[in-house]
Amino acid sequence: MIGKLFVVGTPIGNLGDFSERAKKVLCEVDFIAAEDTRVTIKLLNKFEIKTPMLSYHEHNKEFKNQEIVNRIMSGENAALVSDAGMPAISDPGEQLVRICLDNGIKVESVPGPSALVTALAISGMPSGRFCFEGFLSVNRQSRSQHLEELKDETRTMIFYEAPHKLVATLKDMIEVFGNREIALVRELTKLHETTERTTLSAAVEKFTEKNPKGEYVLIVAGAQKKKDVTEFTLQQAVEFARKFVCDGMSPAAAAKQAALDTGFRKNEIYKMLVL
Repeated sequence: MIGKLFVVGTPIGNLGDFSERAKKVLCEVDFIAAEDTRVTIKLLNKFEIKTPMLSYHEHNKEFKNQEIVNRIMSGENAALVSDAGMPAISDPGEQLVRICLDNGIKVESVPGPSALVTALAISGMPSGRFCFEGFLSVNRQSRSQHLEELKDETRTMIFYEAPHKLVATLKDMIEVFGNREIALVRELTKLHETTERTTLSAAVEKFTEKNPKGEYVLIVAGAQKKKDVTEFTLQQAVEFARKFVCDGMSPAAAAKQAALDTGFRKNEIYKMLVL
């Protein structure tokens, strides 16, 4: 009988978020493939889980993939975990999951916390449509190229960033995106969790003077839709906003929606709307 691969979500900070099902699976599998065994052992010790581990991370995955697949093909069940959150999402594991599926191995999810969705939910930023961009490259040229590709992205964008790279990343975002709205979510589910909604320029000013601490999720506003001058006039944009107000929106919300629909700036619509 071929075994299974269980993709198991682990807490992103607060160990109280570890599910009963996740505990049961980690107790019952034959081995655990862990991103960093030194991190995972703390979780296992906390819940008295004795299952053996093997190291599976970005630098050894090319030769560990086959070892894990061979063991599962021989009948063992395995669990894949990352240091925090759901494995294979901006963490090692994507390749292993694909190889298992290619070999007819059943892959079963044991869902748990995910930093990107958790941060978005408490950010106050538009969440109807969003894209996840993970970590930006440490290479300045690659990072700038990545951001340039997103310059006209209208969906809310989500990034992960380490504290020592935060200011450089924010400066690069201003250079490419302009001064957009951003929510900085720090230390999710931990004692010092914070959510700060501000602008890119204000964030640069703050963190240039005060060293950032902790891991960050950055929620950046998408680009406004480009104005088509042959299709709309400013007066039409204001009329759209007035209709939104009649439908129950606040003037500020109506101006923002009209700006998204027509490409005009929110401030100029709002100024004429409230005259």
